[in-house]
Amino acid sequence: MTTSTHTVTGHWIGGETLAGSAGTLPVVNPATGDVVAETPAGTAADVDRAVAAARAAFPDWAATAPAQRAEVLRRLGAGLAARQEEIASMITAEMGSPIGMSRTAQVAFPAAVIESVAGLADDFAWTEEVGNSLIVREPIGVVGAITPWNFPLQQIVSKLAPALLAGNTMVFKPSENAPLTARILAEVAAEAGVPAGVFNVVYGTGAVVGEAISAHPDIDMISFTGSTRAGRRISEVAAQTVKRVTLELGGKGATIILDDADLPSAVTTGMLMAFANGGQVCGAWPRMLVPASRQDEVVALAVEAARQHTVGDPTDETTRIGPMASEAHRQKVLGYIERGIADGARLVLGGPDRPAGLPNGAYVQPTIFADVDPTSAIAQEEIFGPVLTIIPYADEDEAVAIANGTLYGLTSGVFGEPEHALAVARRLRVGQVDVNAGHWNPLAPFGGYRQSGNGREFGRFGLEEFLEIKSIQR
Repeated sequence: MTTSTHTVTGHWIGGETLAGSAGTLPVVNPATGDVVAETPAGTAADVDRAVAAARAAFPDWAATAPAQRAEVLRRLGAGLAARQEEIASMITAEMGSPIGMSRTAQVAFPAAVIESVAGLADDFAWTEEVGNSLIVREPIGVVGAITPWNFPLQQIVSKLAPALLAGNTMVFKPSENAPLTARILAEVAAEAGVPAGVFNVVYGTGAVVGEAISAHPDIDMISFTGSTRAGRRISEVAAQTVKRVTLELGGKGATIILDDADLPSAVTTGMLMAFANGGQVCGAWPRMLVPASRQDEVVALAVEAARQHTVGDPTDETTRIGPMASEAHRQKVLGYIERGIADGARLVLGGPDRPAGLPNGAYVQPTIFADVDPTSAIAQEEIFGPVLTIIPYADEDEAVAIANGTLYGLTSGVFGEPEHALAVARRLRVGQVDVNAGHWNPLAPFGGYRQSGNGREFGRFGLEEFLEIKSIQR
């Protein structure tokens, strides 16, 4: 396993590197425990400088025609694609995503999002007539963006692309656990023609930099992706300045397997959606709801499918599950596995022991529980690891009640005869449902119900989040 060092020497503010003044934060490779980089420990003063740069750049960028802004985005997407291998390797080093997934979901998906957003420019209703009124959609102003570590490039691109197309400027705080791609993104953005001050990066912790961004009176909107707990705090702080807040938070998605489903296909897809990125996905499906009479059959298929999800060195092309993103997160996941055993769920694969042959690193065995009580902690709380809970149900109404029976409402999947599965999908209180493994669509809205957040990303729905609406009566 090789480790490279990429030291970030400063924040990116106003189109240039500015040194931090409050020490540094280490970036640790979770597969080895090695420090691979250091980033500045940002301060509220650093946020002030970034906001001032964004505020100064706003008038000219907002006055740029949407078609020109779209062309800048397309050049940005091309620049990221040209550095795909560098970015993929960096994400693998900073948070442990297997290199194959880093190349696809971690890098290729953001490029697709940029292209889809840029394509909205020509046909979007920037203005429209309603009776004697001219309705004008205008940029909000300065956007504060805060993102997590699990998809460090995808999460910011999902905000940056629509925010910039809308004519806003941005101050961005990446996760301190996976901050390295932010600097590459800033460099590529500058090369693509994003003017100085339009996109600014301030490194640091949520407690310092995140709080300062959320509270800042000259930031007009916060776009946050992360935990529900952090989302609550951001909402509380941002409310003092009555700024707009969009939140993409936690999830506890369900794979609902109906009695008329193609069982092997449903289980295989459900396992993929439970274990992708080591289960560190807000839109994962960590619960598998199955007819009680077919639970044993599903368990056997799930155990067999799980054995294909090999755990190991994330730089190995054959690895499907790398380490958890940090040792602290590994301990959290292990705590849930131990809780599941203590609460009486039937452990059918994995457990809290280290995977064979991996004495070091933040690794967790792929773990499956059966006969899980739907009210138990492992069925209700976001574990964010490779842990699948199989929950038997008596009938379809009970399946829907269990699926809807958490505080979350982000994603789920339904498998069965197409019309039957669609009917069940309509009953789910979540923001996105896949029927029989429906394909990902970058133009479809993504976001949650209840404590999975508010607002939407992707397509015109995501663009609208970053716009104000003005009515001019004539």
